[in-house]
Amino acid sequence: MPDAAVMPICDPCRPQPNGPPAIVLDDLVLERGGKRLIDGLSMAVPAQGVTVVMGPNGAGKSLALRLIAGLIAPSGGRLEFLAGDDTRRQIAFVFQKPVLLRRSVRANLDHALRTYGTPRRERADRLAELLTLGQLTDLAERPARVLSGGEQQRVAMVRALAAAPKVLLLDEPTASLDPQATAAIEALIRRAVDDGVSVVLVTHQAGQAQRLADGVCFLHQGRLREAAPAAAFFRSPRSPEARAYLAGELLL
Repeated sequence: MPDAAVMPICDPCRPQPNGPPAIVLDDLVLERGGKRLIDGLSMAVPAQGVTVVMGPNGAGKSLALRLIAGLIAPSGGRLEFLAGDDTRRQIAFVFQKPVLLRRSVRANLDHALRTYGTPRRERADRLAELLTLGQLTDLAERPARVLSGGEQQRVAMVRALAAAPKVLLLDEPTASLDPQATAAIEALIRRAVDDGVSVVLVTHQAGQAQRLADGVCFLHQGRLREAAPAAAFFRSPRSPEARAYLAGELLL
């Protein structure tokens, strides 16, 4: 369990009261070129629901996701997976710009299922489920990289869900998408949550955060400035940085 100093920060971001968070970031530091990009970041990833991470450009939001995913190593602090390596192995990441193989949609998903160790006898049915989930059945034989931005992001989302992750990290997955494509991605996020996946969503869109978030963690200058249930955060943010951000002011 995390120590008492971490728990007050974790509690407001936990949408479900039953049980500990899945992952705890305790005083994480990331230094590059003598500059602290992440500066004593302490927060939690709840075991369920949607945690939205907000903040101005350069706040450290995307870096925090990469630290959680293990794509970069912290310079200091502690990253604790409370269910052990089982949670560490079951983290999926969807980037703002989809990274897809030069193959068909079907082949991209089949490759994911093979990589994640889905038994051969289950693969065809699971592939059909994923195509249906992403509304991609009619696009299954199309080269993934020639699809529209929204279609590519749906491929990336269901490919991530093919891993049956415990934690799904999303780094502005609807940036530059039109409302229809955004709605499709948000529907996939809700479906993942219904299936018991903990979602951590980085977004600049206050409307999207209000539609999806159970809890909000607000970052500024690499530190957690506020963590609260979504309704309370948008109704009456406590930190001056969050109030300024939501008012549309520039944060330096």
